[in-house]
Amino acid sequence: MTRRQPHVETVSVHVPFAIRKYGGRKQVITPNGTPAAIEKSRVDSTLVKALARAFRWKKMLESGQFTTITELAEHENLALTYMTRVLRLSLLAPEIVEAILDGRQPPEMTLAIVTLVISCCHSAEVFEFVEETLNRIALPVE
Repeated sequence: MTRRQPHVETVSVHVPFAIRKYGGRKQVITPNGTPAAIEKSRVDSTLVKALARAFRWKKMLESGQFTTITELAEHENLALTYMTRVLRLSLLAPEIVEAILDGRQPPEMTLAIVTLVISCCHSAEVFEFVEETLNRIALPVE
């Protein structure tokens, strides 16, 4: 019995890129000099915790467990102003809430920015913020 030699063809592919270190981490640099975009989920634990609190407090108020926000704030030993700012997060569009929970929100979308936009801006500006955010997380705006 004769052994056959496998037919081997070599295909070479040349992909020009460079690897550079930035602040201790490696980054792939494309041929035109720009870093390759590697999207990693950035779950903002502060924002997620605030969302969880907002929906928990909303449920407690809606269930009748507490009759006023002031009463709930006293029970939770929190400032009323903080509680009202965080409670407004429960009014965010479901798509934005999902994006935050998945870590798909824009990096500049922090708790401070979201609460500031929701509490200080007129409804048209809030709508623009929501629309821009939905566009950045690649969800259609209806």
